[in-house]
This record gives sequence, structure tokens and C-alpha cells, in this order.
Amino acid sequence: MGIVGNLTADQLQSFNSQGYIVLESFAADEDIDAMVRRMDQLVNDFDPSSTASIFSTKNQQKLTDDYFFESAEKISFFFEEKAFGDDGKLKQPKQLSLNKVGHALHEIEPTFKKFSSSNKVSSLMCSLGYKRPVIMQSMYIFKQPGIGGEVVPHQDNSFLYTEPQTCTGLWLALEDATVLNGCLWAIPGSHKKGLVRRFLRDEDGVKFDRPSPSYDQKDFVPIEVKAGSLVVIHGDLIHQSFENQSQKSRHAYSLHVVDTDGCQWAPENWIKRKVEPEPLYVS
Repeated sequence: MGIVGNLTADQLQSFNSQGYIVLESFAADEDIDAMVRRMDQLVNDFDPSSTASIFSTKNQQKLTDDYFFESAEKISFFFEEKAFGDDGKLKQPKQLSLNKVGHALHEIEPTFKKFSSSNKVSSLMCSLGYKRPVIMQSMYIFKQPGIGGEVVPHQDNSFLYTEPQTCTGLWLALEDATVLNGCLWAIPGSHKKGLVRRFLRDEDGVKFDRPSPSYDQKDFVPIEVKAGSLVVIHGDLIHQSFENQSQKSRHAYSLHVVDTDGCQWAPENWIKRKVEPEPLYVS
């Protein structure tokens, strides 16, 4: 297809050294506005009574319902843990209660597909050496004011494992991300220590194969970015985000890409697709 990489040698060196890079102004304002507007429409059309699926990175072993598993090839809505009162009803409007929407926006929704399949994204993956990259999941993350939940320290390769490991996260800020509203934090260079644990699915549901190590919070650095910035995340990088304790949301659009050339998708991953995803390109 003639895809040409768009990262400089310095950017690649920084990515290989730190395990992440920030590409400022990666998305155009009109693309950001279009994705935010389209998500507004999707949420407005969503009937909360159709599901009460709650997403929490602290309790992922509870995510065993079909709604979660089937979301791999659908557009599904997941609430914040703190969204419901003791009576089981939403404490505030649905627009302020959702944790995320996933996991196939990049395939189903044209507005999100346009960005996800853009030459800019393909050129980035080409720079990183991908031969036949596919997007395995996409998420619109709200990080709601006041209740936007913590995302505990993790590595993306735990959830989207290939042999050899090839997952890269692409995290696009749709709004400014700051320490106050729950920006990403990472341990620079932590990707060099390899994968710590895996998230496995079997007939009983999902579980980690071992407990999480404890991390020293002093090792994490904040990744504060402006809207339109893309954070490129190595699959073994330890990263997290804290609760949003501000009154400003922190919307983001996240993609996870793996290679399918000379790589095997692990059958025990939580995503078990019925239809093979289309590659961004084949080189």
C-alpha cells in the first residue's frame, strides 16, 4: 500500500527508551469535535435500563457477563462503579454516569473508523515496525467529573496477548488531560522489565494468572497533554490513572493494536472474535 512511517529517529529512540511518546496535535480539531458530537448522540440514544454493566479495573474478575464478552464486536455502554445509589438507580444523568463505551467503535461507527483507519495511524504503526496491524479494541473513556474511576497500574499486553507480544496502545486526548482530572501516569522504562501477568478467560469467566506486584508511586510520572495529543504506549509499559476529583471531564479515545504477521492471537484472551478484524494495511 506504500505506507511510510511518520516518526523521526529521535521519537523512535524516545519510545524505545521510555516506553511511550506524546505526539502533540495528532488529531485535527474537526476530528475531535466529530467524535465528541457522535458520542453525545450515541449516549443520548442509549437506554440505561437495557444494561447495568459496571466497569471497574479493581474488580475485573467480576466481568463475566455476556454483555461484556460480546462487546468485543459491538458498541456497548459501561457505567462507573459510583454511578448507582443504594436503590440501584442512577444518581445523576446517564451522560455523567458512564465509564466507557467499547469495544468496536473503530469498526462500526464511521466517525471513529475514519480516525482509527487514517493514514496517520497507519503511518505510525509502520514506523513501529508493524507488518499487518489490526485494531483489536477501541474505547471512548469519559473519566467523569467527581466519579471518574481509578485505573490501576497495568500493562496492555496482559489483556491483548500475542505470541510474540505486539500490543501497542494509542490514547487520544479528546479533552485536556491534567493531574487534576485524571491524566495518565507511567513508569518510564518499565516496559524493559517484561510482562508481569496475564488476564485469562476460561469457562468460568476471566481472571489474572497471578497477583499484581506493588508499585512505588514515586516511580510514576504524569503525562499531562492537550486535546488532540496522542500518547503511544508500549504493551509492557506500567501505566495508570487516578480518580477524577475535579469538576471537568477527561474524555479520551483509546485504540489497541496488535500485529498479525508472524504473530499468534492467544486463544485464552478475553476477546474471542467471531469475525477476523480487517488489517490497517499489509506490507
